[in-house]
Amino acid sequence: MSVGTTEDTTTHSHSHAPATEAAPDAEPAMVALSDKAAEKIAEIRGEESIEDSYALRLKVQGGGCSGFSYDLYFDQPQEMDRSFEVKGVKLICDQMSLMYLMGTEVDYVEGLHGAGFKFNNPNVKSTCGCGSSFSV
Repeated sequence: MSVGTTEDTTTHSHSHAPATEAAPDAEPAMVALSDKAAEKIAEIRGEESIEDSYALRLKVQGGGCSGFSYDLYFDQPQEMDRSFEVKGVKLICDQMSLMYLMGTEVDYVEGLHGAGFKFNNPNVKSTCGCGSSFSV
């Protein structure tokens, strides 16, 4: 159940402090969600009838012309995952991905090039020309 992502090719100087609403078993959020992203995630969860036991996995994986790419999908939490809740959305992330995602805000954008989730990641040093991968 992939959610779809778009790459952000800009860095923002303003900072969005991650929300710290914590579920009982969750830790403080290290990734932020924009209001629009949280609304879209809730909408997708409802449309796809995704069970409450699933959380949104934020993942960084090797690949793409710049070295890394993002992935977002609903998944069952695993033992080694870090979990947190932001704006009512349960998020999970493996340790390796979290290293690259610290301080990132996930947004949802609609524009002439389509719609999708955009990662505003302050750790990115460069992106590829096609906008689907990044390096740190």
